[in-house]
Order: sequence, then structure tokens, then C-alpha cells
Amino acid sequence: MKRFTLKPLAILIPLFGFSAYADDSNTLSNPAISLVLDGYYQTAERPLAEREEGLGLGHTELALSAVIDDNFYGKLTTVLEVHEGETELGLEEAFIQTLSMPAGFSVRAGRFLSDVGYLNNQHIHTDAFVERPAVYRAFLGSHYFDDGLRLNYVAPTDLYWTMGVEAFSGESLRAEDEHGEREYEEVGVYSLHTKFGGDIGTEASWQVGLAWLRNENGRLTAHEEEEGDDHDEHEEDAHEEHDHSHSAAYTGENTYIADFVYKWAPDGNYKYQHLTVSGEFFRVNDFMAHHEEEHHEEPGMEEDHDHEGHVNDYHQGWYVSSVYQFSPAWSAGVRYGQVDTLMAHEEHFDEQELKETEFTLAWHPSHFSSVRLQYVHQDGLNFDGIEDDNIVTLQYVTTLGAHGAHQF
Repeated sequence: MKRFTLKPLAILIPLFGFSAYADDSNTLSNPAISLVLDGYYQTAERPLAEREEGLGLGHTELALSAVIDDNFYGKLTTVLEVHEGETELGLEEAFIQTLSMPAGFSVRAGRFLSDVGYLNNQHIHTDAFVERPAVYRAFLGSHYFDDGLRLNYVAPTDLYWTMGVEAFSGESLRAEDEHGEREYEEVGVYSLHTKFGGDIGTEASWQVGLAWLRNENGRLTAHEEEEGDDHDEHEEDAHEEHDHSHSAAYTGENTYIADFVYKWAPDGNYKYQHLTVSGEFFRVNDFMAHHEEEHHEEPGMEEDHDHEGHVNDYHQGWYVSSVYQFSPAWSAGVRYGQVDTLMAHEEHFDEQELKETEFTLAWHPSHFSSVRLQYVHQDGLNFDGIEDDNIVTLQYVTTLGAHGAHQF
């Protein structure tokens, strides 16, 4: 995500000025304006996550949306975040979408959230946990949005069934180029996805999704050690860039995603009580440089060889979560996830593993505000120098202005 460092006062003046202008507008289609405030206190940092230790501001966003005319809908979402004392402004969404195409088709163009997976097309402030699962942070930079084009189709069937194809620039999913000599494909990412689901009586519903993401720029470049080259320093700088640019830290040519969600509410009334169980599995294949594929046998990696004695050329990860709203104002959740990756280090690959167990308790007195207390136990192997740790986060999320319904 392209970012601009601004002084807080310089940000607030134009925002308040624009709001006043929007409120005074007498146009036929006034934009809906919403502001989401996200603040927190956290006892330690988490790998590949953007929230820092101590008091801070999280994913604060300003969104504008409107029906443009009979044919188009438009939306703009900007995000304010604080990183190392600097306030940063990013553009997360700026798209138009068709409203009147026949036969169940629709087209979206501009910058938008990809429809792969279950969580990715949802805004972060709607999550039941403070951070996205580790598998999202590792492979999609927390949530994957990009400049591109999408064609969607909803089938005229009793069973809900939608499918789509996307093409993106793919800048945030590019593999690292250590020497800056690589020529990247300008349209680098393509995806195919489908989702289908239905109801189970009046109290339950379900949805299953499958997706394939093709990343033309996802392979590593062959490592060439140069005189005076400090590989560890390059690797650390690259991780710092990935950590706060919404770029994926681990990429590959082919990513396969399977997801599911099950929701239950007594008599179908979600206001007072409901249960949501969801999970996703990611497999990121073909990340090695072509030169390295010819030399699978690497020292120190015997424990990660497949049945032919070759180094596995993939990363993978998954999570399962369950959130239960036991009263209109209170909910509790638990989530477990794991990510297994390989990191290139000089002439070999190092195994990495990260496991996260999360518990959350949230108080949400209305649809527009929530206060969340979350405990995370993380443990891993060689994952960005991680040590076993326990982290506690206290977070508030509030919404000002128009607030549309959340996705399923």
C-alpha cells in the first residue's frame, strides 16, 4: 500500500472540511461517510503484525460510498496508522462496481480487496480478533488489496453459488529481489475463486470456498553472494519493509486456499445469541528460484525432505476459530493457527514454524462500538527470532457515521 507520512493536524483539517462539504451537499446521491477508530494497549509485539508494544492506534479508516447512478456504485477507503511515531495515510479501496449487468454478472475495477479466502474481502475492524491469523499475515500481508479488475457471476440456483476471476498488478505479492535487477510482470497476479453455501433449517447456514491465486512474480530470485554483501542485513531490512507495507512475507507462484464457515442462531435471530465456526487452509507452492530447483539437496534440511529426498517447495498454514455471542452485549472466542515456512539463508533453507493460540472476550453494547480483551500464546521455531511468549491486548473499535451490514 502506498503511504504518505503526514502530521496529525494536516490530516484532520481536510477530513473535517470534507465532512462538512458532504453534509451540505444537495446532490441526488449523497455519499455515506463512516469513520472507524481503533486504539489499543499491547504487552508485546507479534510476528508479521503491525501493532507495536504499548499504547497505539491501529487500523483507523475513513470510508465514503455511494450509488453513482443506475449503473455504478463507488467506494473509497483510506486508512490511518501510526508506525514508529509517524502517522501514515494509505489508500485501501478506490473502486467502481457495476449494478445493472444482466444474467448475474458484475464487474469491479480500481483498488479493492481480493475475494480469495473467507476473511480477506472483509474489513479488519469487523474481525472478532485483534489481528488476522498468522497465515494471513504471512501469505497475504494481513489482507490482500490491489489495483485490478474482477468479473463475478452469481448462478441462478437454489444453492448459493458465486464464482469470479481477478487480475491485479500484484506489487504487494512480489518475491524479494535482493539486487534490484529483476523485471517484474506488470499484471502479476490472477485468481479464480468460487463460493457456495446454503441454509440448514431456520437456525443454521454454511458456506465453503475454494480459490487459486497465480503469482507470476512469486518465485525467489537466485541468490548470488557478492563481495561485501551482508545477507542478514538485507533480510532484516526486507522483513521490516514487509512488516509495515501490507506485503506478503512469503510468496510462491501458486497459492491454493480452502475455507469454510458455519453459523448458528436460535430461531435464526442473530441479535441475541449466535455461534460462528470458521477455518481456512493455505498452501503456497513453487517459491524457489528455478536455479535452486535443480539443486534440491540442501545441507541441514534432511528433516524436511519429501519421499524422493527433495526439499519441499511450498509453505503452508491454517487456522480454526469459534466465536460465541452468548448475550446481545458479550461474546467470547478461541482461535488456533499454525504456519510452516522455509526461509532462504545463503545456500540453504531454514525451517520456520509459528503457532498461535488466542482467546478473546468482547463487550459490544451496540453495533457501533466494542471493547476487546485478548490473550495470545505464541510459540515457534526460527520464526523471525520468535521466542515463546504470552501477549495481552486491550482494544477498542468504534464506528462514527453510516455503517453498512457485514458480509456473511
